[in-house]
Amino acid sequence: MTRQMHRLAGAALLAAAGLFAAGTANAADLTLKASHQFPGGKGDVRDEMVQMIARDVAKANVGLDIKVYPGASLVKATEQWNAMLKGQIDITSFPLDYASGQHPQFGATLMPGLVKNHDHAKRINSSPFMQDIKKIINDAGVVVLADAWLAGAFGSKKNCILEPNDAKGLKVRSAGATFAEMWAGAGASIVSIPSNEVYNALQTGVADATDTSSGSFVSFRLYEQVSCLTAPGDNALWFMYEPVLMSKRSFDKLNDAQKKAIMEASKKAEDYFAAESKKLDDNLVEAFKKANVKVVTMTEEQAAKWREVANNSSYRTFSEKVPNGKALIVKALQVR
Repeated sequence: MTRQMHRLAGAALLAAAGLFAAGTANAADLTLKASHQFPGGKGDVRDEMVQMIARDVAKANVGLDIKVYPGASLVKATEQWNAMLKGQIDITSFPLDYASGQHPQFGATLMPGLVKNHDHAKRINSSPFMQDIKKIINDAGVVVLADAWLAGAFGSKKNCILEPNDAKGLKVRSAGATFAEMWAGAGASIVSIPSNEVYNALQTGVADATDTSSGSFVSFRLYEQVSCLTAPGDNALWFMYEPVLMSKRSFDKLNDAQKKAIMEASKKAEDYFAAESKKLDDNLVEAFKKANVKVVTMTEEQAAKWREVANNSSYRTFSEKVPNGKALIVKALQVR
């Protein structure tokens, strides 16, 4: 090989090395923003799901970094969906019903009495009902990374809430329109705020009572504000779908190795949450009893009275006013 050929070969190797280094740097600089409303670093399992995904993706060493912004520190609680669609954030742990203003069908994922317990929620995930919901999510430009259903409870500063008559005259913060309609059907007035604002609403008298997830009751320390808790027990009325979501536009920008890493990490986070979800109810009862809050659970007969109110309010309105609403209710009720 001539001296000139050596020089050319050396130059080519240096150029190739430079391109490789630049490509590696660019890959390492790919950072996704994950935002949610839940407290960070305090044991909230929804935050932990997102943190797990971020940690496992980093361990996969595929040139992808996920920066997590908990506690609505980057985007307000109810604006996560739009922020994701606009490209302001890439990933969120999100109560899907919060986007029911844009997609009213999402209200079915926080429908009184539609999901009865944690095992039922797992069966719902693979049902035609959820296939319809996920098609709407996907068509909107969003990918479901991990499923998550949370049970919830009722908390009151005044009387215990066991039957519909117990809600008459109360100012109740409701997590979504379907529950709000049931509360109104029972004679309550409605306070519409996200879960991270409930503590102050109870403290200042804006609200007398609330429904929210077991996780939020604890992580937002609502045991400091209520005197009676109606825990999920065996006859839960409150279940809410709060998946980890990702902008489809952001997902499609990933290479195959990055997509594989994020989906594997998300499956692990989903399995973690499924194992922890029932524990949230147990932790709820323990935390509220420790704070000297009275804890009660509904009987089957009491829960049936609430479902009758819901059937004549939430279910009826949803079936009449939401496109494909009646079919969604029917499909959900068919899951045994």
